Amino acid sequence: MKIALVHDYLNQYGGAERVLQILCKMFPDAPVYTTLYDERATSGAFKGVDIRTSFLQRLPLVMRYHHTFSFLMPLAFEQFDFSDYDVVLSVSSSFGKGIITKPSTKHVCYCLTPPRYLWDDAHRYVSEFGYPWIVKKMIPPILSYLRIWDREASLRVDHFAAISHFVKERIAKYYGRTADVIYPPVDLDMFHIAGPAHDYFLMVGRLVTYKKFDLAIKVFNELGWSLKIVGTGVNMKHLQKMANSNIEFLGAVDDQKLADLYAHAQALIFPQEEDFGIVPLEAMASGRPVIAYRGGGAVETIIEGKTGMFFDEQTPESLRAVVESFNPDQFSPQDCRKRAGEFNIDVFLQKIKHFLAV
Repeated sequence: MKIALVHDYLNQYGGAERVLQILCKMFPDAPVYTTLYDERATSGAFKGVDIRTSFLQRLPLVMRYHHTFSFLMPLAFEQFDFSDYDVVLSVSSSFGKGIITKPSTKHVCYCLTPPRYLWDDAHRYVSEFGYPWIVKKMIPPILSYLRIWDREASLRVDHFAAISHFVKERIAKYYGRTADVIYPPVDLDMFHIAGPAHDYFLMVGRLVTYKKFDLAIKVFNELGWSLKIVGTGVNMKHLQKMANSNIEFLGAVDDQKLADLYAHAQALIFPQEEDFGIVPLEAMASGRPVIAYRGGGAVETIIEGKTGMFFDEQTPESLRAVVESFNPDQFSPQDCRKRAGEFNIDVFLQKIKHFLAV
């Protein structure tokens, strides 16, 4: 069976890219088709993999402003030729599912989410678009075109798998398609349980608006408690200006340092709504509980009262009330790691193999 992999773009390294990395090891002979590839931005994770990029790779400034070129991405994916493959597995949150395959080629999409900026977050996306008003006026008709294309592209997929029940519901709403649920994996071997926790709380992720780092910063500014933040992003300078001296920005760290930070934290703070969210599982794999917003994929991975706590509104008041009531002695490191073990790589690989055989 000849297999090809598809990914939207490879110009960052996060949860989606970790999943693709696992699939590349599962199918070492499979090439990866993608619009863009930046080896440095992906931390060399795909060095040695057969990466096949689109014409967008040759355009100036595309790496920095790839979202500006969204209107060209449907064309980029439609130009790839998959005639020689029996199965194509796309890992997509936007345009990768829009590839064109012949009837005898099975196209399976591991859907990270229908594009939020085209569907449920479209109005917020336009209002936050950081360009002059005259440019903003051009965005709605472009999004309308892309929305029509995205719906049509969903019909090109033979079988959908969703990363969570939360995403499964959105696939049904926006595409009218059914989907199996296959949770992304956490690599337990990367994380460990340590001794007693230190006196800090932890946040991990890209410093972008929807991840709500500002919400936690407001709370920890008021409390004066130690908060360490791992990650980089466009909002870093803004968030640093907000933060008092009790909040430390660590930037990007290597895997060993990250594992140690998880293992010694009081708890992970997770205030955003994610389609799945691998970071809470990494914390639990390290024996640490999670304080999370009650929404999105977090409610499918965190067991309330056993591996974490939820707050109900994305407000400083709601988060602060739960943080102040947090008692680390209430949570067992072994219970946390056991829960993370239910999402290990072997479980993921077994489900993917079964799904591809559908």
